[in-house]
Amino acid sequence: MKPKALTDNDYKFAAEELDCEPAIIKAFAEVESSGYGFWQFSDTDWRPKILFEAHWFHKFTNGIYDKSHPNISSPVWNKELYYYGKKEYNRLDEACALNREAGLKSASWGKFQIMGFNYSRCGYRILQDFINDMYHSELGHLNAFIGFILSDIKLLAALRTKDFATIAFRYNGSGNVEIYAKRIESVYQQYLSLENKI
Repeated sequence: MKPKALTDNDYKFAAEELDCEPAIIKAFAEVESSGYGFWQFSDTDWRPKILFEAHWFHKFTNGIYDKSHPNISSPVWNKELYYYGKKEYNRLDEACALNREAGLKSASWGKFQIMGFNYSRCGYRILQDFINDMYHSELGHLNAFIGFILSDIKLLAALRTKDFATIAFRYNGSGNVEIYAKRIESVYQQYLSLENKI
């Protein structure tokens, strides 16, 4: 069964929880996952969108797989290692066969592409609860997003004031801050324009 997508009411609920505009939450979803948070592998197999990060797997496994599995374990970030799309699960499966916890922590998950190692920041007691929500529905993705934002006072403030440079840095890291900030702001303006026309 296709996992349930978010509704406008879901976005409104999240906006109330975060005291921000629904349009900016929609912008995150669009930029991070191009809208829907799942890939379809078959009629009965839907999996959350992921991106596996080899430099994080290196960190969580102390680099012991760098030589034997260089496509999933790297001491530095390397864009060329990405398979993109559904094939990212090939990399995740390979990593999990070596060290399941490290593998799950080393991927970004779902509609808002939250790294697995941030599960506790999102309000989950154990990693598996986070993973279960990622597989269940987009509402699970949204709840994790809310928890993640609420865990960072500076990010929350930036969301409310639409400080896109700070949003980019706090949410996506120090790489390509200006580019990410412009993308978030541009998509936010598009959604805001649509809402104003309704």
